Amino acid sequence: MSNGMDVELDLIRKYDVPGPRYTSYPTSPHFRDDVESTAVHKAIEENNRDPRPLSLYFHIPFCQTLCWYCGCTTVIGKDKSRTSSYLDYLDREMRRKSQWLHEDREVVQIHFGGGTPTYLSPEQIRELGRRMATYFQIADDAEVSVEVDPRRLTEEHVRALVEAGFNRGSLGVQDNNPKVQEAINRIQPFEMTARVARWLRDAGFRSLNVDLIYGLPHQTVESFDETLDQVLTLAPDRFAIYTYAHVPWIKPAQKLLEGDALPGPEQKLAMQKHIVERLTSEGYDYIGMDHYSRHDDALAEARRNGTLRRNFQGYSTRAGVDIYGFGMSAISQIDGLYLQNPRELDAYQDAVEVEDFPNYRAYLLSEDDRIRRQWIMRLMCHGRLEFEDMSKRLGVEVSDYFADELGALAPMESDGLVSIDGQGITVTERGRLLLRNICMPFDAHIEEGKKRYSRTV
Repeated sequence: MSNGMDVELDLIRKYDVPGPRYTSYPTSPHFRDDVESTAVHKAIEENNRDPRPLSLYFHIPFCQTLCWYCGCTTVIGKDKSRTSSYLDYLDREMRRKSQWLHEDREVVQIHFGGGTPTYLSPEQIRELGRRMATYFQIADDAEVSVEVDPRRLTEEHVRALVEAGFNRGSLGVQDNNPKVQEAINRIQPFEMTARVARWLRDAGFRSLNVDLIYGLPHQTVESFDETLDQVLTLAPDRFAIYTYAHVPWIKPAQKLLEGDALPGPEQKLAMQKHIVERLTSEGYDYIGMDHYSRHDDALAEARRNGTLRRNFQGYSTRAGVDIYGFGMSAISQIDGLYLQNPRELDAYQDAVEVEDFPNYRAYLLSEDDRIRRQWIMRLMCHGRLEFEDMSKRLGVEVSDYFADELGALAPMESDGLVSIDGQGITVTERGRLLLRNICMPFDAHIEEGKKRYSRTV
């Protein structure tokens, strides 16, 4: 083991308040339903004047059963007849959106999320891969990733994924403890996860991520450490380890988890401390915001060379990439515009019938939004901002523009979370776990949405 990060619990307690995760700025609670289609189309036209690199996100909402902790946009049930129709609508949406693209735009990233993308049959996966290749120019070295549910994956699924171009897999695990699995309605023995990881490696997948969640019923530091012991034997390239966000007013099924079995705040803090210290001592870099990667992984390299990006999938390796989303609830993220598809299946399909860009909610960034977005995202990704450089990038004198905000960081500077001098602002090692808090003073919309945010720890 190498020396890892030290987590100071008193500091974490002090800053445990509601706050955004900054997968976008402004964040999704501020998207609007009254943005005119003409304004959306104008922004998309402007975005396609140059052949900027492109990322595609596909939302496959279907799950056979509901995991009770889940906060995703899903369609639950065993009736697989709906998937064929859904793929037809994805095809129509791809065809229409692709017609707006600059003819030389190249796709450098593709991500399938959900729901459960591997709910699709192997042949449906192959067909969707063929349709993507029909409508888009996909780079030979594109990162093509998929979220995998090991419980219902077959070797034929893996072969289909490879044929469709996938080369990165993310294994949904959450926890290996049988008691926890029973409490969250997700029975998945570790042997099943290990078998699927082996299949993906043998098939040539060049990167594996493992998703875990802490703060679930019956979890303790000791039980979660046993889960870490097991998944570390798979030698994943990356981890995404999230704190359970309990929002039963949004996701009523989460009420099933309420009771004495849920870890309290102190137990969750202790788990977070252990996770960070354990993984950073096992050769993983702490990227930020629940993400870890091996030191030689592309994500860690992107953080070191300044190309790390944050978007609705978390941290990503490519800077300067626009995201076009497909499927129910999918979000497109381009310069100056966020655009979300309808969140209900029928509404999404109805919208695709009549619109090139089905619009449930959108947000057109103001000039102030653009300035704050670049500032916040660079803080989230790089942890060091040079005032002179940022002034040139943003076209404002940042020490004046953000005078009040920089002043509001004084308590955090006293606590050693940031260092501010005449040249710039640096997030310290102890501040990296509290990036959300450090960004919040620069968020002009923060007061409007505080009640809707999860806690920062």
